Amino acid sequence: MAESAFDIVSKFDMQEMNNAITQAEREIETRFDFKGSKSSLKLEKEELIVASDDEYKLTSVLDILQSKMIKRGLAIKNMEYGKIEPASAGTVRQRIKLKQGIEQDVAKKINVLIRDSKLKVKSQIQGDQIRVTGKSKDDLQAVMQMLRGADLQIDLQFTNFR
Repeated sequence: MAESAFDIVSKFDMQEMNNAITQAEREIETRFDFKGSKSSLKLEKEELIVASDDEYKLTSVLDILQSKMIKRGLAIKNMEYGKIEPASAGTVRQRIKLKQGIEQDVAKKINVLIRDSKLKVKSQIQGDQIRVTGKSKDDLQAVMQMLRGADLQIDLQFTNFR
């Protein structure tokens, strides 16, 4: 019987993120409580820069963005928030790092979870992803279900199922 396998990855769909930012900017432009506000969202490579008049409006901008992200199926878990810092003209800004890939310590934690599940599967770390192999597809699906229920600090996707 042939071995089956799948990869565990953590990716951020940048095109969907661009769409979510565009939708959030449109909502900010039309909302009454943001009239005359200097609120903005800017995506630079793997980092999002959010700026606004004060901390209250900044949190409102983030709430709008997060709601748009959820509607588009993007994981909020993969965002690492920096501290709120003062910017020019009396505004405040916050940098948000968009995490891609699985870090080594998280990958080791996932490997331990898989090993402790007592399922007949093998897992190995391959760069920023994890390959899980096993003879039974049911065992592989049980691993997926277990990882979905696990409380990890990143969002996981399962790809390359064969």
